[in-house]
Amino acid sequence: MPADGKSDMERIGLFSEMGYITIGDRYVSHYMRHFNEAASKNRQMLPGGTKTLSALQAGYFEPQFVRIFDGEAYSNPVQLRRRYRLAESKKNLGRAFLPSNGDKLPCGLGSYYGTIGGPYAYFSAQLKAKEKYTSPGKNFYTNPGKKGTGYGYASVTIGEQYPHAPEVYEAGRIDAKKAQEEHQRLVKGGPFKLNLYPREYFDMNPYFNDQPLPPVKQQPPGKKIAPPFKPSSPAKKPGGMKGGIFDPYPSHSDDPYVIKKSKAVTTNKGGQIFHPPPGPKSRPITSIMTLNVTRSLNVMNYKTACLTLY
Repeated sequence: MPADGKSDMERIGLFSEMGYITIGDRYVSHYMRHFNEAASKNRQMLPGGTKTLSALQAGYFEPQFVRIFDGEAYSNPVQLRRRYRLAESKKNLGRAFLPSNGDKLPCGLGSYYGTIGGPYAYFSAQLKAKEKYTSPGKNFYTNPGKKGTGYGYASVTIGEQYPHAPEVYEAGRIDAKKAQEEHQRLVKGGPFKLNLYPREYFDMNPYFNDQPLPPVKQQPPGKKIAPPFKPSSPAKKPGGMKGGIFDPYPSHSDDPYVIKKSKAVTTNKGGQIFHPPPGPKSRPITSIMTLNVTRSLNVMNYKTACLTLY
């Protein structure tokens, strides 16, 4: 048991407290703790700052330029282009064509300066020489027109009187009839018909048949059926006159009129009248419309309720 304080049994309920790994270590707070504490101690790597890209070797990691391929063929594209131009220029038969002068620009509309050919006579604006105009002479003279409408008056027209020409009645019909007769006279035979004329798969008239009809079959005489029985008159309805019965008048009986005996009232052993037990009785039922009104309008919303239309 320790000299001061409680024993291990009283503190943690064990006979003896187990030893700890970090005995005597200083307490390190987890708040603002360094992620890598060793990186903040001793000397750190100093790169010496960034270097700008240049043609010198100082801007690269290697001290000298290292080639990717060793001993590969070197080709200069500028030199190749020059050799190609020299080979193409040897194919020319003479010197390059140079125009004698630069392009000339026209100065204003209607100017032919700078064109290959000069002006054309067809597009000249000068007037052509024309023949002298000769008057055709005066027209014949007539008297002025006479006043009047001219309808029905021969004196106001050019002629003295109207020429009369007879007109045959229905001349168009007569001419058409003569043309038809002349056509029929020139026709030598009937219309030409070709047997190979194509026909439709289905005829327009389903009842047409160009083949002769078969002979009519004689139906065998059938058995005569007797006519159905029909009553001489329809059935009569019974009424006060008893017209629907076999006898014209009801038969009369001679039985005297006797009052039937009334049945005795059924009573129980005590002499009381028997009453059957009452069945289920109906009770007032609220209609479905009243129930719906009650459900939609209650004490909670009767002040804010409004009419709903369907």
